[in-house]
Amino acid sequence: MFAVVKTGGKQYKVATNDVITVEKLAGAEGDSIKLSDVLMVGDDKGTTIGDPLVKGTTVTAEILEQGRADKIIVFKKKRRQGYRRKAGHRQDITVLRITAIGDQKAPAKAKAPAKAETPAEEQAAPAKKTEAAKPEAAKETKAKSPAKKATAATKKPAAKKKAPATKSKKKES
Repeated sequence: MFAVVKTGGKQYKVATNDVITVEKLAGAEGDSIKLSDVLMVGDDKGTTIGDPLVKGTTVTAEILEQGRADKIIVFKKKRRQGYRRKAGHRQDITVLRITAIGDQKAPAKAKAPAKAETPAEEQAAPAKKTEAAKPEAAKETKAKSPAKKATAATKKPAAKKKAPATKSKKKES
């Protein structure tokens, strides 16, 4: 059995026990999540195509890892203009293992007992993380902006080109 799911603006064809890398999803390692945007489901008996989604079908996955993808270098250049810009980007990713498609169950696997947290603690924990992250992000942006202004002020202005000298005409007498 296979399914086509949509997450992070991309579509993935998955089967049970497949490991896929998708854009960052909320959750910790070991958590189980449900992907409800199922576009198509197929097996030996036939294929069901959604309009746009297959109603009542979900794909269950287990989060294996929360990480970051390889760095992508963004380099811009305009030749003969002295214009070069280099920047990098690393996308946050989540690695998933597909455990079940629709009502199909994956073979049960022995797991360690999960932490016993109350729902109130679970909701409070993410809120604390986001509040703590906001001041750090603000500090980073404030620290970067004066540096940009300083580099712009220290650059030399472009040298002006001189116009070619014109020859004067000789007077004839």
